[in-house]
Amino acid sequence: MRTMIRLRFRWGLVLGGILLGGLPAASGEGAEAGPSSAQKPPNVVLILSDDHAWTDYGFMGHPSVRTPRLDRLAGESLTFSRGYVPSSLCCPSLASIITGLYPHQHKITSNDPPKPEEMTNAAFYRSDRFTEGREVMNRHMEAVPTLPRLLAGRDYLSLQTGKWWQGHYSRGGFTHGMTEGQRHGDKGLAIGRETMEPIEAFIAEAKERDRPFFLWYAPFLPHTPHNPPERFLEHYQDIAPTPSIARYWAMIEWFDETCGELIALIDDEGLAENTIILYVSDNGWTQDPEGPGFVRSKRSPYDTGLRSPIMIRWPGTVAPRFSHEPASSVDLAPTILRAVGLEPTGEMPGINLLDTEAVAGRQAVFGANYEHNAIDLEDPAANLRERWVIDGAWKLIVPTGLSDLDAPELYQLDADPAELRDLAGVQSDRVGRLMGTLDRWWTPDP
Repeated sequence: MRTMIRLRFRWGLVLGGILLGGLPAASGEGAEAGPSSAQKPPNVVLILSDDHAWTDYGFMGHPSVRTPRLDRLAGESLTFSRGYVPSSLCCPSLASIITGLYPHQHKITSNDPPKPEEMTNAAFYRSDRFTEGREVMNRHMEAVPTLPRLLAGRDYLSLQTGKWWQGHYSRGGFTHGMTEGQRHGDKGLAIGRETMEPIEAFIAEAKERDRPFFLWYAPFLPHTPHNPPERFLEHYQDIAPTPSIARYWAMIEWFDETCGELIALIDDEGLAENTIILYVSDNGWTQDPEGPGFVRSKRSPYDTGLRSPIMIRWPGTVAPRFSHEPASSVDLAPTILRAVGLEPTGEMPGINLLDTEAVAGRQAVFGANYEHNAIDLEDPAANLRERWVIDGAWKLIVPTGLSDLDAPELYQLDADPAELRDLAGVQSDRVGRLMGTLDRWWTPDP
């Protein structure tokens, strides 16, 4: 087996979880057929970048950032260059990926529970209020189907690594995992940054037991702290505009290297043709050139926070090509389920990205942004800052009273990808039409 980075200890991977009853096989015009119930379904590997701008890849045209392994993955995949996540904040975004639901459906809209004004962040994170609030959020995850629970219907083992906000990994339905319940992901955050051994051990176990597997690879990369190994940083120090940007670019290359290790493990084990690899970032990031933070990206309703390439690699089954049709991370769950011979739940709003007719027939993609700390953990509308819709080249952003925006904003993305020219004042008819489309998707209760 390929030599991986090892620590002095081995991670304990605990098997637990209950198999669900079988579900009917998928079907649909224009879609790749899923396996029959008698066939062993494909393995599924979901790679999730963390705080990564949609522009910051070689294959997306960045002139300086080196991402050779992800460039190769894009060339081997059905790659959607106009992918989106429904929220530009990591906790609700990740919850939408694993459930296939929008945040207003699964109710995990924010990173953290309500914080009393008189408390500092440090005191709040140590308080019972925080623990009790996170428990409410964890129960929201348990109340809806998740990919690991649904895939158990086809005898899958599932491993959680990296970012995971919703308590112990088993609360998401994973049979194996690293995270024990702390904010962000506690022990899970070692994946990629310190070790890949838990993945190596998990794949070996799945092969030994002749079981299909689902892998959630969500390393804390290129997320802050931006502390890349010197071998990456030295390349960017003389070409980046500022030291903080150099560190961010180096973190991306570090993440790219770990993705290459993971893909090589799959390929070297002879699993490539029976493994679907999917890729998306949880949200975007524009590095503050003067410090460690971000500007006009994460937590914003703009493409700098919401857009990410989406890739699907399945050698011998899915033909590699680039698509400029819009896609959403809520599409990943139904795509995976149909590919393995399961039906998406009736509540899942996404489409099967392997169904060319469904992709071509889609009218719009949607999303909403919410407060970082929720105001009400049971009422998504109480936390809402903006809703947005993209229809073709046009994007409408509609704020609430919690938003920093004063009025709806309209952008023509093909002519203005940086969203610098608000056309709402001169395109009132288009604003009205898109407002109707947005309201038909979700109209929050007043």
